[in-house]
Amino acid sequence: MNKKMPGKRVWVGWLLIVVLSACGYRFSGSGELPNNVRHVYVTMLKNHTSETGVESVVTNDLIYEFSRAGTLARNMGSADARLTGDIGGLRRETISRIGINTSQERRVTLTLSLRLLDLNGNTIWATSMSDNEPYLVEVDKETTENNMRRAIEVLSKRLAQKVYYRLADRF
Repeated sequence: MNKKMPGKRVWVGWLLIVVLSACGYRFSGSGELPNNVRHVYVTMLKNHTSETGVESVVTNDLIYEFSRAGTLARNMGSADARLTGDIGGLRRETISRIGINTSQERRVTLTLSLRLLDLNGNTIWATSMSDNEPYLVEVDKETTENNMRRAIEVLSKRLAQKVYYRLADRF
């Protein structure tokens, strides 16, 4: 009886693999890019805000997402398309106060407009999106600025993931 148990386990294991592989499950963002695009070159985004350097942060996070997915073209010569766009807005607003004139917590909102262009410059895909992230206001202005920068970094990573997932899944 003990000799038959390993064979039965192997059979059950194979059955489980077949059932799970046929269920249609796939990881988010693992879909195909539109129009048979396989490799995307990500250009530096244009910054239309007063926040210096935010374009580098967001562009680098987009590059990371495409690289992680294996769809990043290192140069235009190896690309099927290019991703270009603008950072159209960066807004800060108070979300909680200690007193009438003293903020305790703020929220930073980042707005992106992106386009995926084919090699002829025709738009394949376009989107506009925004998201926000809270940060604490401290007595020290420099600490508050650092908190805001960290919030922008978190926000940038999240937006880059959303961009890739929307582009790959087309939803």
